[in-house]
Formats: sequence, C-alpha cells, structure tokens
Amino acid sequence: MHDVVALGEVLIDFTPAGKSENGEVRFERNPGGAPANVLSALAKLGKKTAFIGKVGNDQFGHYLNSVLQKNSIDTKGVVFSNDTNTTLAFVHLDDKGDRSFSFYRNPGADMMLQEQEVDLEIINNSRIFHFGSISLTHEPSASATLKAVAYAKENGLLISYDPNLRVNLWDDLNHARSMIEVGLKFADVLKISEEELEFITGTKDLKKGSKYIYVQFHIKLILVTLGSDGCFYRLGHVVGKCSGYDVDAIDTTGAGDAFLAGIIYQIIEKDYLLSDLSLNEVDKMVSFANAVGALATTKKGAIPAMPSIDEILALFNKTNCIKKGILSQ
Repeated sequence: MHDVVALGEVLIDFTPAGKSENGEVRFERNPGGAPANVLSALAKLGKKTAFIGKVGNDQFGHYLNSVLQKNSIDTKGVVFSNDTNTTLAFVHLDDKGDRSFSFYRNPGADMMLQEQEVDLEIINNSRIFHFGSISLTHEPSASATLKAVAYAKENGLLISYDPNLRVNLWDDLNHARSMIEVGLKFADVLKISEEELEFITGTKDLKKGSKYIYVQFHIKLILVTLGSDGCFYRLGHVVGKCSGYDVDAIDTTGAGDAFLAGIIYQIIEKDYLLSDLSLNEVDKMVSFANAVGALATTKKGAIPAMPSIDEILALFNKTNCIKKGILSQ
C-alpha cells in the first residue's frame, strides 16, 4: 500500500550554476516537476510513494526514472515515449532566489500520457492522490488526469491538488481557468499561491478569495502560500495564518511542493481526518510545512533540496506560528 501516488510531470530543471570563463551563465541539470517534487520530499520523510507519468525514451527520461528510483519512489507507473522528448525547463533566478521558467515542451512527453496508460491498480493501492494542472494543459494527458482523479475519488482516496499555474504553458488563459476549476471540484486539500488565488477568484483578498473557493467547491482545507511571509489557511469558516521562517534562501524552486509535502506528511503521520481537524492542529501542520518549504530554498534545485526530518524538526522547534483563528463571515 502506498501512502501517496502522484500523477503529472517529471522533468529536467536546468538551474543557473555560476558563469563560465567567458562570463556566460552555466546551467546545472536538476530533476524536477511539481508532483515528483512532492513525492520526493515525502519519500525522504519515510512515506511510501508512487509516480504516474510519461517521459521520453531519451537520456533525460531514463535519468529521471533512475532519480525517482534512487529516491525510493515506485516507478511502475512511468511510461516511456518513443515519439516525444522529455520536457525541459530552464530556471531563471533573480537576486532574491525567486525563479521564472522557460519551458521546452512542444510537445513534451508528459503531455502525451494516455488514459489507457494510467495504472489504476497503483491508485487503488494508495491512500492519497496528488495532482496539478500542468497535466491538464493539453490532450491526451488532460483526459488521463481527470480519469485518474475521478477513479481516486470514487475509491475513497484523499485528493491533494496544486494548480501550479504556469501561464506560458497554456494556449488560452480562459481555458486555463476552466480546467483549473475542474480540478478544484475533486480537491480535499488545496495549495495555491497568492497569484493563483487572484487568477481563480479575481481578488487578492485572502479571506474573500478563499471563502469563494470554499463556498463554490467545498474544499475542506485551503492553503494560500505567501512566500517568506508563511501561509494563510482556511478550514471551513475559520481562517488563520502562520508566519514563515527566516532562512538564507538561494533557490525557491520546489519550495511550494516541499510545503505541501509537509502538510500531507502530517495528515498521514497523525492519521488526521480533515473533517475532525481543530484550529490548533492546523496551526501545527502549517508551521511544520512552512519549515519544510523554507529549508528547500536553502539548496539549489528541487528534488535534491528536500530536507530530512531532523533538519525540519530543528527549525520547527523554533515554532513561530501566528494564531488568528478569525471567524470569516
């Protein structure tokens, strides 16, 4: 039995790694892709994980498959494409470590996952199903994703969803919004950024935006990440905020994925039922997850940067959660 199965993209992040003698930027090959990042963090914390997705039958695809295996992630659900190459992303970092992306995915193998290639038995033998919206950008992966998440929901799995909006991967932003909303209909746990909240709801107001999502989609736990400022959350009609941790960030790639892994880890470890969560329990979950996300920014890359439980607990014990517990009308 797997604790978590994730479906979506695994790809190569080429991350800046200094400059050459001629002053040109060097790029370092790092494994990434949001669903794979989440699984990697969870596997490092001792959870049993499995990945479903498609890579190219090329050196990058085989490298990624081996990385997943080395990180103790079950790769039975990985499919190799002979027709399309593994997706590549070039990461651009500013002086604060914040990143932007340039994708080579026209098409990429992750887009070409077909419904019949999804191993439903893996889902059937898992407790939690995680997915994002990048696998919803194009067919046939969109249909494969929706078939998988519907199957997971029907079989009683907890559904974790991270829209992970990448504007330049969508041909049309109205289509992006509509597909992201389809994903919201399945979610039990939602992790979004401030920008994604505004994109979905049309407002920057954390209370109003999260309330709209809760009312429209009945999502039990909504988490709005605020970068170094921590996280705002909504548990039904109650909202709260946990501040972030002060660390020396050098690369924020994968930080949100690490944060979400921290939330999922707590749900599994404590055997929480979302319907029974108290405000105090969510405070602790989010503060723990903030520590996971913060530590992931202190190293380059995504999968290679995921922290150990000892590192997390050392930072988490400096707990700095701000409890607000405001009843949102």
